[in-house]
Formats: sequence, structure tokens, C-alpha cells
Amino acid sequence: VFTPSSIGAFGPDTPLDNTPQDTIMHPKTIYGVSKVAGELLCDYYFKRFGIDTRGVRYPGIISNVTLPGGGTTDYAVEIYYDAIKKGEYTSNLAAGTYLDMMYMPDALKAAVDLMEADPAKLIHRNCFNIASMSFDPEIMATEIKKHIPEFTLKYNVDTMKQGIAESWPNSMNDSAARAEWGWNPKYNLETMTVDMLDKLAKKLK
Repeated sequence: VFTPSSIGAFGPDTPLDNTPQDTIMHPKTIYGVSKVAGELLCDYYFKRFGIDTRGVRYPGIISNVTLPGGGTTDYAVEIYYDAIKKGEYTSNLAAGTYLDMMYMPDALKAAVDLMEADPAKLIHRNCFNIASMSFDPEIMATEIKKHIPEFTLKYNVDTMKQGIAESWPNSMNDSAARAEWGWNPKYNLETMTVDMLDKLAKKLK
């Protein structure tokens, strides 16, 4: 049984940098509370009934297929659309707000790799931290400018989303996933940006 969790499972009293696999989890949103409940159920069903439960804590997911839906990390998708269509983007998160992100192909790869892993090697049965890249809006804009030099970034901070973002990890420690089932992402910010801009430019013609 595969259960997707999220960085939303963490809260403001969790270590924000290099967030450990096993740590305090006191989320402040119902989204996060439901993710923690799912993780605990995975542990329970594995220990109580021997069900082969597995899961990952996804960071913000960036996709060139699925449209942004207004979530806290969705600025990292919207920025590519607006870069192509408008040449500018207004971020609802402040400069310096670092969050873990992942490109959709790596998110899918993580699920497949984990489900194909040898169960005897899996120590954690709730959910694994998985990481790929961590950045703030400024770093993302700088990368986009390499391809669209005239691109500009502005800010209009949404205090609710900013508060949520500040309660989530800046970066996650995914050493358990790497050790137990060989997690290794293929994309970083540079290679993702090239692919996103290429795919969206064709899509938005």
C-alpha cells in the first residue's frame, strides 16, 4: 500500500534545515494533520497486520502538465507560465522563503522506485523524506533569466501562505530513502527549468 505524504506534515517546531527523517511533527493545517494521520496509520497497519505499507513525504511538486491550483508551493509552477506569457511574475511568498521542491518526473520515479524496493531493506514504514532541490523565489527567477533575460520578479506577499511556508522545512534530509531503497533524483533546478520552459513554450503557443 502506497501512501503519499508531504512536507505539510511538518510544523513550526520541526527543525527547518536538513529536517530529519524522524522528528517532531506538529502541523498547523488540516492538510498537514491528515498527512500525519496517514503516516501513523501506515505504521499501525504494518505493525498490527503485517501489511506492506510504504510512502514518501513529497516536497512541492512542479509539473508542466497539471495546472497550479493555488497551493503554497504553486508559485514555483505559476512563475514559469507567467515568464513565458507575461515576462514577469508577482510572487505571493517573500524573498528568502526556501522550500523543498521536486519535478514531476522525479516524483513519479520515487513512487515506482519505492514500490519496487526489497521490503526486507525498509526500516521506515510510515513515510520517507525525499528531496531534490531547495530554493526561494529569487533563485528561481535568476535561473529563468538565463533563458528569458527580460524576466522580472515582483512581490505581493500573501500573509496566510507565507505563514504556512515558514512552518515547513527549508530542506529535508533524505538519507534514509537513499540508504534503504536507493533514492536518487534526476532533476535539479537548472535541468528542470530547461525542460519546463521548453515544454510550456510549445504548450502555450
